[in-house]
This record gives sequence, structure tokens and C-alpha cells, in this order.
Amino acid sequence: MMTSVDTDLIRALADPLRLQIVTLLAKETLCTTHLVEETGAKQTNLSNHLRVLREAGVVETEPCGRYTYYTLRPDAIASLAGQFADLADTARATAEANLKRACP
Repeated sequence: MMTSVDTDLIRALADPLRLQIVTLLAKETLCTTHLVEETGAKQTNLSNHLRVLREAGVVETEPCGRYTYYTLRPDAIASLAGQFADLADTARATAEANLKRACP
């Protein structure tokens, strides 16, 4: 059942720019300036997306002088992957058992 999956995390990753940010951060820790260069997004737009990712627990911040570096939290992604794997296992078991609700 979809309610068992972290919907806040799914919403955070559903935006194409946020998914691009997460993909970039999987490869290295980057500051906002790097992310602006890599994505082509405006700094204010990027900051708003980073706030959403931070509030969802997907990224961590590290201040460094006047810059802020962002790091991907792999446990958040692994947790979501595990939730989807559980969902797939449930669906597979349901299909194998041929479970269906009778119509009224």
C-alpha cells in the first residue's frame, strides 16, 4: 500500500531539478555556486529546492566561510529504495496468491 512509503521524500525527489541535484550530490559534495553552474538554475530557485531537500532529510549542509556545501544523505535514499522493494514484494505475493476483492 502506497501509504507505507515516505510520501514527503517522494515529493522532494519528484521535481526534475531536485532529482538532478540529488544525482550530482551522489557523485560529490558541492556548494550552491557549483550547483548553479551544473544545473543552470538561478541561485534563488536552487536555494528553494535545496531547502525542500534539506527539510525532507535528503541532504545535509556544511557551512564553509561564505559558502554552504551540500552532501547527499545516502541512508535517506536507501530507506526509500527499501520501502519500494517491500512494496514490490507485497505486490508480487498478492499476484502469486491471486488475491482480489469480489465486486458487490
